Amino acid sequence: MPSDPIRRTPFQRSATDRRAHSDAVPGCRRGAERRSRPLTWLALFRDADAQRIEEALAGCEVLALPAGTALLRPGEANDAVYLLLSGRLGAVLDSSTPLSSTVEVLPGETVGELSAGDGQPVSALVLALSDARVLRLPRELFWQRLSTLPGIARNLLSVVAVRMRRSNEVMLSSQRRQLDLEYLQQELEVARQLQASMLPHRQPLFPERTDIDVAARIASASAVGGDLYDAFLVDPHTLFFCVGDVSGHGIPAALFMARVVGLVRITAMGVRAPDQLLRQVNDQLCEGNEVNMFVTLLCGFLDTASGRLSYATGGHPPPVLLQQGRARLLPMPRGALVGVFEQVVFEAADIMLAEGDTLLGYTDGLTEAPDIAGEEFGDDRLLAHSARHSGDAGTLIVALRDAVSAHAGGRPLPDDLTLLAVRRPPR
Repeated sequence: MPSDPIRRTPFQRSATDRRAHSDAVPGCRRGAERRSRPLTWLALFRDADAQRIEEALAGCEVLALPAGTALLRPGEANDAVYLLLSGRLGAVLDSSTPLSSTVEVLPGETVGELSAGDGQPVSALVLALSDARVLRLPRELFWQRLSTLPGIARNLLSVVAVRMRRSNEVMLSSQRRQLDLEYLQQELEVARQLQASMLPHRQPLFPERTDIDVAARIASASAVGGDLYDAFLVDPHTLFFCVGDVSGHGIPAALFMARVVGLVRITAMGVRAPDQLLRQVNDQLCEGNEVNMFVTLLCGFLDTASGRLSYATGGHPPPVLLQQGRARLLPMPRGALVGVFEQVVFEAADIMLAEGDTLLGYTDGLTEAPDIAGEEFGDDRLLAHSARHSGDAGTLIVALRDAVSAHAGGRPLPDDLTLLAVRRPPR
């Protein structure tokens, strides 16, 4: 059983005087000067008879509390009033209360007078915020001898009133912070809904079409995130799609993501080459980008009649091709990050999607998802799980999300995760 860290010594005025300089914090003469003065410097004993006070305190204990030591705990019985001689104490509801909600007790003030007076359990946790010296005043001594001395009862009311005002200020400040937090949470919820409304979310995305099967899901690591996807028809036989991952998280990433989505949509309506689309979007994102944010992008145009797919990436992981029960990463240059340097040249690649083939785009929140030991999901697991599914795009998306969740042990993922699958169904 650990020893009690509190050191107890008898209260002796002469001994207190001798310790005045040796116990003081180096460089702090004010504490030493206070200890060398009569006890009437303490607010509780102000204007009282110093000799009668010292006579009443004979035999009391002085407690030396190391920083972090608990003096009083909620629910415990208390039979004494504690007078702070030096150092700092703090009162909080319990150990989980944030430091910003601590009510500080200053030298000359008391704690424990309420529980010592009414016999009820202690209602707050009182901790030493620094090394502190506390005079312990037993209940009978305090209420029967000290409080009857002229001026002591009035001083006690003044000390308690000062501490109550300080407590009210802390409580009001805490309430203001709570209101600000609730307002911010409401704002984040509105931002989350607006962000979600920017992306297509039907499953599948084109239920009226029989020549394409497209599904996508996004899971943000915070209320709002920086991942994005999009898919729409630029003409009756040309599908545009993209998957992106904005640097960072939270509100800045969400704002940048909204800008990226708008630029990509506008550009895709006038450009049919994915490398040229990336170049134009990159140059526009570089303008006024003082915060140096960027995005990785995979984008492509699919001829829904012939199956010809032209795609390009800007710093994004390569897509996966599912073909005849096999899955492989499509080799191609990843390209530069989008939004960093102007006039960057991107490269495009062409493949043919046969009937039954699926192209899978994703963000690195998938492959970098860690398990409890820190091992990432990785490309090998991605390809193995993808190859097991030859059904519709939506089934593949759900299966991969379940596999990642199982790999992470059901714990929240540290990064946003987005999946988009484009499939040509068999006729």
